[in-house]
Amino acid sequence: MSQHAVTVHDPTLRDGQHSVRHQLDRDQIRAYAAAADAAGVPVVEIGHGNGLGASSHQVGHSRLSDDEMLATAREAMPRSKMATLVLPGWGSSTDLRNAVRHGVDVVRVAAHCTEATVTERHLGVIRELGAEAQGVLLMTHMASAQQLAEQCALMVGYGAQAVCIFDSAGHFLPADVTARVAAITAAVDGPVAFHGHNNLGMAVANSVAAVEAGARVIDACARGFGAGAGNTQLEVLVAVLERLGHATGIDLRLLADAADLAEQTLMPAPPTIDSASLASGLAGVFSGFKKPVLAAAAQAGVHPWDVFVELGRRRVTAGQEDLIPDTARALAGQGERR
Repeated sequence: MSQHAVTVHDPTLRDGQHSVRHQLDRDQIRAYAAAADAAGVPVVEIGHGNGLGASSHQVGHSRLSDDEMLATAREAMPRSKMATLVLPGWGSSTDLRNAVRHGVDVVRVAAHCTEATVTERHLGVIRELGAEAQGVLLMTHMASAQQLAEQCALMVGYGAQAVCIFDSAGHFLPADVTARVAAITAAVDGPVAFHGHNNLGMAVANSVAAVEAGARVIDACARGFGAGAGNTQLEVLVAVLERLGHATGIDLRLLADAADLAEQTLMPAPPTIDSASLASGLAGVFSGFKKPVLAAAAQAGVHPWDVFVELGRRRVTAGQEDLIPDTARALAGQGERR
């Protein structure tokens, strides 16, 4: 295996927000951002779990505004690049301008895996503002390798300087990742990134498979901090990459200290693969649906496993949270009719 440098992208302070209802405060953000910067983490992503402009009743109000989160983190990171995420439909051009004004270096524009066309306007605005524009595809287990390659090529055509696939449901096995990353790297010029979730316990292995297939950017969070079963565990990933001979430029000892800080100050407990997360991964359901599914299943008097299976069958995606209680009630009705 040829050895090459890997850029680690750390969304602890964005994706981790999902597991604490977007309630991280200034002190928490400042302390972890400073620790990640000291460890040499090259890119640290900040924001509401659903990105710029997403603080709302539907997906949860964040404790701090986008401006407050970005300003706090920027002040704490003299070296690391600051990144943020935007989903068209939530974040506007005004949000993008504010983010760049606060010192954001990298903006990721995310869309469902077959809907890359919605990223065109945002990617163009980011390029005009002088920040690095990246395109992200979500729920990528729902598309073939060739479909993803075509969608990534569209985003590069719109101005994306890198493309990233999210295993949003933690559904992939390494062979799935290998096929998709290989197809994308063959179809586009520029870096390819991978973002794993750990529902089936495969996030680090999937990330290694991505690197071996040509990915040059890997996402990972301290202690795996994230929705459901969590994300690829940052400090473990860097240790494994180091053993494989891939340079990351990160001081692993200081990164381990940052992970300890994250566990002590950001999360009630590190993520685990519980039964709900396992069902979510198997069914291919967005990891962020775990808490709403458990609540809806309890209210309707049905088993949460059955709700996950039915949501997977219906191919429900992030943004369709209102379908969760409907699905649970429908299952309850079926049970009554039997």
